[in-house]
Amino acid sequence: MKTSELQIEDYNPYYQTYINALGEVSLREELSNGLLKFEEFVSYIPHEKLNYAYAEGKWTLAEALLHIIDTERVFQYRALCFSRNDKASFPGFDQDDYVVAANASKRTKESLLEEFVAVRTSSIALFNSFSEADLHKRGVASESPMSVGAVGFILSGHLNHHKRIIEERYL
Repeated sequence: MKTSELQIEDYNPYYQTYINALGEVSLREELSNGLLKFEEFVSYIPHEKLNYAYAEGKWTLAEALLHIIDTERVFQYRALCFSRNDKASFPGFDQDDYVVAANASKRTKESLLEEFVAVRTSSIALFNSFSEADLHKRGVASESPMSVGAVGFILSGHLNHHKRIIEERYL
């Protein structure tokens, strides 16, 4: 599946910036490329930057990394449920509440990177298991329709979005 195959009813307009930022890409390739690029990117982040926040009230770099991981897990679960024709409406999640409860300051860069690689590798395996028909299945999350394919593109765009923020504001 390519980004141009998404329909407007496949996702909430809130996610448009993530998808637009990807350009025309193949879903499975973008998920795999994102893993390799982000793994390399994080490996060069100095350890002393983990607890740095670029402004008062903003997340630390470790919290931003955990946010990426948490979001990947939540959206991965949504994709699985939608692909299995689950008719439940899945609630949103409060990213700030998740960050507060994550204990990011106790984490090392290595543990964060290991967890990201595990979670993204799991996402890749999950999306590789979906047929083309599965990618077009839809469910409801945060009171909006969402397709399985859109979830994958949103994950990719979300990762790129936060990588850009980390480059611009944390490093």
